[in-house]
Amino acid sequence: MIYNCPISTCNSSTKNKLVIKDGRYKRACDSRKIQRFRCKVCGKKFSRATFSFERYQKKRRVNHRIYRMLCDRSSMRSISRELNINYKTVARKVQYLAEKSRRRQRKFLKKLEKSQVQNMQFDDLITLEHTKMKPLSVSLAVDKKRRFILGAEVSRIPAFGHLAKKSKKKYGYRENHHERGLNRLMGKIYRTIDRDALIESDEHNTYPKIVAKYFSSQEHKRYKGGRSCVAGQGELKRQHFDPLFTLNHTCAMFRAHINRLIRKSWCSTKRVDMLQAHIDIFICFYNLDYLGGLNPI
Repeated sequence: MIYNCPISTCNSSTKNKLVIKDGRYKRACDSRKIQRFRCKVCGKKFSRATFSFERYQKKRRVNHRIYRMLCDRSSMRSISRELNINYKTVARKVQYLAEKSRRRQRKFLKKLEKSQVQNMQFDDLITLEHTKMKPLSVSLAVDKKRRFILGAEVSRIPAFGHLAKKSKKKYGYRENHHERGLNRLMGKIYRTIDRDALIESDEHNTYPKIVAKYFSSQEHKRYKGGRSCVAGQGELKRQHFDPLFTLNHTCAMFRAHINRLIRKSWCSTKRVDMLQAHIDIFICFYNLDYLGGLNPI
C-alpha cells in the first residue's frame, strides 16, 4: 500500500521513496504493532494508523461487538452493561458505526449501479419520537427480487387520528417533513434503478408525484393497503396474498432487530438523528452481512 505524507503541501510518498519506515509501536488498545513512517523532505513522522477512520479510539476491541448487538435487539444501556463500558462510550460508538455503515452502503449502491434493480418497492414505516403524539415516518425502499435495502430516511410527521388535537394542544404545530424524506431517499438511489424497472407502492397520495419526478420512464403500480392481522403491527397483513410482501417483511425485520422500533411503550427513540444512525447501521448489516452483498443467501 502507498502511504503519502499527511502534510498537504508535501508530495512525498512511499512510491517515490521519499517516505521511509521508521520503526514500529505497540498500540495499547488492541495490542497490534503499527508501522511508523518518516518523510525525508519535511521530517514529518506519522504511522499507518494516521489515515485510519478509527484514529484516536481507545476501545477498538468492542467496535464489532457493539455493531452486532445493535442489530440484534440490544439497547444502548444493555450494551454498556454487557460490555462493562460507559453509556456515553456506546453513544459515541453508534455515531462512529453509523458513519462507517453509510460509507459501506454508498460503495454498495455504487456497485449496484452496474447490476441495476428491476423491481423496486417502497413505503413508510410509522414509529414515534418519545411519545405517540410525535410520530415519525421511515421511508424505505427495497429490491423485490434480491431483498436488498436500498435506503431509509427518517422524517417528522404531524400526529393523525384521535391524537391530532391533543398533540397540537400540547406540543404546538408540527411540520410535515415526509416529502423531504422521500426526496432524500430517491435522490440517493435513483441511479441504481433500471430504466425499464417496475416501481411498486401502496396508494399514498404523495407517491405518484415523487415517482414522476425521479422515475418518469418506469411503470408505477399502486396497491390498496391491507389491514394488519395483529393490532399495531402493520407489517403483517391479513389478506392471503400480499403484493408488497418483500417490503413488509423488511419492515418486520426492522421491528424485530432494531430495539428502538420493537415497542411503543419503552426504549422509544428520543432523537431523530440517533434513530437514523441506528437504521443506517442495520441496513449495512442486513445488506452486507446478513444477505452477503451482491450474492444473497
